[in-house]
Amino acid sequence: MAKKRTIFECQSCGFQSPRWMGKCPSCNSWDSMIELKQEQIDYLKKTNSLNKNISKAIAITEVESEKIERFSSDSKELDLVLGGGIVPGSLTLIGGSPGIGKSTLLLKIAGNLANKDKKVLYISGEESASQIKLRGDRLKANNPNLYLLAEINLENILEEIESNNYEFIVIDSIQTIYSSEVPSSPGSVTQVRAITFELMRIAKSKNIPIFIIGHITKEGSIAGPRVLEHMVDVVLYFEGDSNSDLRLLRGFKNRFGSTNEVGIFEMDSSGLKDAKSMSERFFNKEQLKAGSALTVIMEGSRPIVIEVQALVTESYANPKRSSTGFDSNRLNMLLALLEKKLDLPLGTYDIYINIVGGIKVSETSADLAVIAAILSSFRDRELSSKTLFLGEVSLTGEIRDVPNLLGRLKEAQTQGFQKAIIPSRPIEKIDLKTYIVNSVEKIIEWM
Repeated sequence: MAKKRTIFECQSCGFQSPRWMGKCPSCNSWDSMIELKQEQIDYLKKTNSLNKNISKAIAITEVESEKIERFSSDSKELDLVLGGGIVPGSLTLIGGSPGIGKSTLLLKIAGNLANKDKKVLYISGEESASQIKLRGDRLKANNPNLYLLAEINLENILEEIESNNYEFIVIDSIQTIYSSEVPSSPGSVTQVRAITFELMRIAKSKNIPIFIIGHITKEGSIAGPRVLEHMVDVVLYFEGDSNSDLRLLRGFKNRFGSTNEVGIFEMDSSGLKDAKSMSERFFNKEQLKAGSALTVIMEGSRPIVIEVQALVTESYANPKRSSTGFDSNRLNMLLALLEKKLDLPLGTYDIYINIVGGIKVSETSADLAVIAAILSSFRDRELSSKTLFLGEVSLTGEIRDVPNLLGRLKEAQTQGFQKAIIPSRPIEKIDLKTYIVNSVEKIIEWM
């Protein structure tokens, strides 16, 4: 009698092992190894044998270059993140926490394309058609060219797509869709791999752009297997607080463009819209209070002026260090540097840092502004609302240059700023007073 074969598969990344393990060696997930049944193993063997296509290698110089054609989604922010527009035949994944605006954005985009006489299909496995229509009324997205399908069976979905000439498809969400031919539960590695493969086949063969909505876990990654991120062409993530009206759409993978761009949206009573004015979102244009300093960060190719707030107060127990929107480890480094270079007794103070507007700073150009805000709060002295602080602070107390300094200063000039404290002179002359500061000790002159 043949020995029964056993395979354990990780439900986070798809790693397979002949024995059970508590921790997956591929993605370091705990308790994610599940034993596959015999019919699941037979299904994997069947699909692997069907996918064995013989191909021959050719020289890269003989490959014909294809020009990527795009069409607009009628959303400047989404087009910016996608690299200029939607690519026909692309498979795009949009992830985000519940209530962040994924379904709202894609229903609005579907309505925009339907208004352009494109035949659009919106597939929902979580909501009924009447629920989607109610949201469409609020978004003003209802159009005869927009078709709704409340279905979770993949075979029925494929039959609908094959029988009609749709030009844009939305799947909401991938975790709810299942295939009756796959012997596994919805959301598992086997199900998602098979469903994504079929959607990719449809997108490439029919040249239809397909957008997939994916839920995320508490850790901020796509819920379910990571194989989904590897198979799609574009991966976008929504960021922001669901209690705030501001949303950031950031690209993490894009086979047709750069992943440096960030789209900024705002939520109002009529849905998710492109953010028009950013100048009043992240800083106070009138007058700064003690403990506030201004700087310019880069979100992709877009410079944004933000306000850094600091609160320094005496501690009656163990000193606390807290930061919102700024790396806490980098904050501790800057505080240690200030104690050593400026002999400030910050070890006996509670220090809090906040980035206004809910934005997260992931670059080092805001170091100088953080130090300026801390010193302003410590000395209880207000800084000018017309002055910017730009520079990266090293462990030696040296203030170093930041990327795209000229672009940041031009944005500051457009916003009406008058002075900029920077580590080096810009390569072009601009109508803005610049003051060179190359060490932390000299920043005290501006306090």
